[in-house]
Amino acid sequence: MSLGTSKAVFQVLSRAVSQTGYNEPRVNSSDLSLHSRFGVKCMTKRLSRHRALIVCSSMLQSRLRTYQFQWMGVSLHDYNKTYSRPWLKTCKCQRAESASGITSGDGNVSRLLNDVETSNSASNVMGTKHILDFENVKDPQLKQEEVLSSNVTNGAIRDSFDTSIEEEAWDLLRESVVYYCGNPIGTIAAKDPTSSNILNYDQVFIRDFIPSGMAFLLKGEYDIVRNFILYTLQLQSWEKTMDCHSPGQGLMPASFKVRTVPLDGDDSATEEVLDPDFGEAAIGRVAPVDSGLWWIILLRAYGKCSGDRSVQERVDVQTGIKMILRLCLADGFDMFPTLLVTDGSCMIDRRMGIHGHPLEIQALFYSALLCAREMLTPEDGSADLIRALNNRLVALSFHIREYYWIDMKKLNEIYRYTTEEYSYDAVNKFNIYPDQISPWLVEWMPNKGGYLIGNLQPAHMDFRFFSLGNLWSVVNSLATVEQSHAILDLIEAKWSDLVAEMPFKICYPALDGQEWQIITGSDPKNTPWSYHNAGSWPTLLWQLTVACIKMKRTHIAAKAVEIAERRISRDRWPEYYDTKRSRLIGKQSRLYQTWSIAGYLVAKLLLADPSKANILITEEDSELVNALISANPRGKRGRKNLKQTYILSDTFKSMKQEVWSYNLMKEYVYKVKGSSSR
Repeated sequence: MSLGTSKAVFQVLSRAVSQTGYNEPRVNSSDLSLHSRFGVKCMTKRLSRHRALIVCSSMLQSRLRTYQFQWMGVSLHDYNKTYSRPWLKTCKCQRAESASGITSGDGNVSRLLNDVETSNSASNVMGTKHILDFENVKDPQLKQEEVLSSNVTNGAIRDSFDTSIEEEAWDLLRESVVYYCGNPIGTIAAKDPTSSNILNYDQVFIRDFIPSGMAFLLKGEYDIVRNFILYTLQLQSWEKTMDCHSPGQGLMPASFKVRTVPLDGDDSATEEVLDPDFGEAAIGRVAPVDSGLWWIILLRAYGKCSGDRSVQERVDVQTGIKMILRLCLADGFDMFPTLLVTDGSCMIDRRMGIHGHPLEIQALFYSALLCAREMLTPEDGSADLIRALNNRLVALSFHIREYYWIDMKKLNEIYRYTTEEYSYDAVNKFNIYPDQISPWLVEWMPNKGGYLIGNLQPAHMDFRFFSLGNLWSVVNSLATVEQSHAILDLIEAKWSDLVAEMPFKICYPALDGQEWQIITGSDPKNTPWSYHNAGSWPTLLWQLTVACIKMKRTHIAAKAVEIAERRISRDRWPEYYDTKRSRLIGKQSRLYQTWSIAGYLVAKLLLADPSKANILITEEDSELVNALISANPRGKRGRKNLKQTYILSDTFKSMKQEVWSYNLMKEYVYKVKGSSSR
């Protein structure tokens, strides 16, 4: 290779490394109308002579990198010592087609280059047996053995580096980064080299990226989060169909994938496209309700952490927020202020009997409403939306706090319910039959502590403890201060059930026997104490940590993180754990699950600096509390005096109980927005 060629190669790689100067994605109505079936595109040219360079051996890659840095007057060993953590290390995954023809989507090449770099910094430990050229391995068993032997979590390589768990986690997280047009855009769900059944784990999931995005924000690496927010916004208005039916406008995709496809009419050119999945290809074909809610939460966290409010003030971003809100606040047949959803439309994305009004969606819905209210710019077109938003916040807050809460006092009240009541002042409003109280609940409920039940519908209360909904209700102040402490009291009291040997149970208890057969449809993946049926998910560590920091009880989270550290790296970062005490790696669990890795990192970063949790926490709004008290004081069950002027909650018009004074609403809206005009 000549000196001139080396210079050219280095210039190309330098441009790939740069995090500035790229074109930001912008969306307007004309752009959306011009999108093809594959959506946003990025065209890249590849000459036929470069295609011969795509299949490259480890020796060629090592020699190429050596030439690049020798031309600079820097040895490769010194480079690896100096630049072991910044974004420069991840640029091996970025697109540099004109140099080598390596695509960002090629995870095998990415892992190959990472092994080359790591091995060089290990005092010449590198040998050809430690560098696996995935394309040339024919024996699947040999491939698996080589991967396991080169894993930094085991064996001599980890010992020689003395790599901490956190450093290993950062390496794995950055290795999972996906690039689009040369820019980091998200992280894939999992990168398990021991499994050939990929399914959709090679895609970027919106809910899965939240802990990854939080980790990058807390580390001060904002570009990937900014790109994720703006590019996923471009996918919002896609018209995907299922059996000739299109979902509501404003729906965000569950996931997307960067695909490289040949350009029509030109065999020497390709283009990158973002291909989203709105549920039409997912198992069960269920559209994600939580994606748009998580997107709003991440948008607020980005602005608070980076200080860059220009993103949330953009016209296209403001439009995206409003579309999500209008979709969620649309009038329907439902009588409750909670969001009506189908089973499997959230983190628990398989049939688990959570259709209707599951707590997880209500907690995220409440957070999204609060975050959106904080970010919406005041304008004439927003007045009605803000009014509906505030109206819903009051009704939703009262409904969850009043009817979803369970402790020993409430349990005794339900046990003595009178049924078949008809009147406005009925105590048992949802006609709950006391026989629904399961024996396990009576024995499990501690004297000190309580929680928000999983679901509430007419004549039905799902008494299972769902972790994400309860933890997030603490974070966003959907639960009162007393209820938030009671939730953490229950976690401490039931530590052996909810944490055991690996935090954290997604729900408790597990469905089994005939109940499991009927509710899950005999789902072989959701067997008792596995997967969503009371399996343990390490990614919930970060949500537990934020909740504990808010209530100033960080010792609970610190203890859980310490327990996780004993096994999670050794077990190769599984997606979930099985059995009641979390003693086994999940039977179908993916290894190197990205949100398990990111959840651990976020928990560690927040425990190191608890003040950073403020980018996620929303404190209780005193004005909203006052409105709750004045509109619906507890114990005052009689019919309201309707001679005054009220705006009634849309979902409670027939009950005429959840009321909102019009004058109070006007004062509240203008106070929140800082406007003095009337």
